[in-house]
Amino acid sequence: MNKRKQHVLKNAHQLFIEKGFQATSIQDILEDSGISKGTFYNYFSSKNELVIEIFKWLYQDLEKKRNNLLIGQKLSDLEIFIQQIELQMQTHHQNKLFTLFEEVFFSNDPDLKEHIKKTQLFELQWYYNRFIDIFGEDKKPYLFDCAIMFLGILHRNFHYNFMARNNNIDPRKVIRYSVERLVHMVNEVSQTNAQLLDPSLLKKWVPRCENETKTLEQQITDCIITLKKAKDKKSLTKTENQKLTELLDFIQEEVIHQPFPRKFILESAIHSLNQSSLAEQSKLRTLQTLIQDYLKDLE
Repeated sequence: MNKRKQHVLKNAHQLFIEKGFQATSIQDILEDSGISKGTFYNYFSSKNELVIEIFKWLYQDLEKKRNNLLIGQKLSDLEIFIQQIELQMQTHHQNKLFTLFEEVFFSNDPDLKEHIKKTQLFELQWYYNRFIDIFGEDKKPYLFDCAIMFLGILHRNFHYNFMARNNNIDPRKVIRYSVERLVHMVNEVSQTNAQLLDPSLLKKWVPRCENETKTLEQQITDCIITLKKAKDKKSLTKTENQKLTELLDFIQEEVIHQPFPRKFILESAIHSLNQSSLAEQSKLRTLQTLIQDYLKDLE
C-alpha cells in the first residue's frame, strides 16, 4: 500500500472515531486528508469500501504483531497466547473497533455486514488453529466448540468487569482468568468426548481466498509456523531440531524486522534448509517462492 493511501486510511479512521462513521462525509475525508475527489475515487469506490479497507489494514497489522510474538517461542506456550490476546484487546481499544463495528453493523448495508461477519469468522478460525497448537491434534475434534465458548467467556468477562469497575480493570488479569477456565474446559470436553459442532464447518464458513487479503510477510510467517509444526512430528535429534528452529526464526526475523532484508542472506538460509533435508519439502518450496516474490516487490 502506498503512503498516500495509508495516510487517507489513517485520517478517515480518526474521523470515524471522532465523529462516527455515519456522520463523516466523503467531503470531510477529502478536506482532512488534503486530497481531491478524483484521488479518493481512484483509491476507493465508496465510503463503505474505505471502511472495509480500514478494517483489513488494522487486522493485517494485528496479525503481523501476533505472529511476531511467536518468533523463537513454542507454539504451545500459554503465556505467549495470553500476550497475543492482550495485544488484540489493546488493538481493539486503541482503534475503537468495537464502537466502529457496532455503528457499521447497524447501518444495515449488506456488504459491510458481510465483511464484519467474515472478520468474526477469521478470528474464530485463528483461535481454533491456536488451540490446536496449544492443546494438540488429539483434542482437535473438540477445539472448535472450545473456541466458540472461549470467545463468549472472554468477551462477557471484559464487558461485565468494565461495568463493575468503571472501566478501571487489569486486562491481563481478565485474560489469564479466562484462559485458565479454558484449560479446564478443554480437558473436560475431551475426556467426555463431548462435541457440539464439527470443525469442518469452518471450511464452509471461511472463504478459501483468505490469503488474498494477506501480505507476503504474513504468508511467509504462516508458512514458517506450518514448517515448525511439521518438524515437531519428525524424529529429529535435539541438535537437528535446534538447527531447523534457528534457521526458520532467522528467516522470519530478516523478513519482519530488517528495514532492507538482505537477499543473499535469505537465499543462503533457504539453501541451508534445502541441504539439511530436515524441513517438509513441499512447504519449503512454498516458502522459497514466497520469499522470491517478496524480494521482487522490494526491488
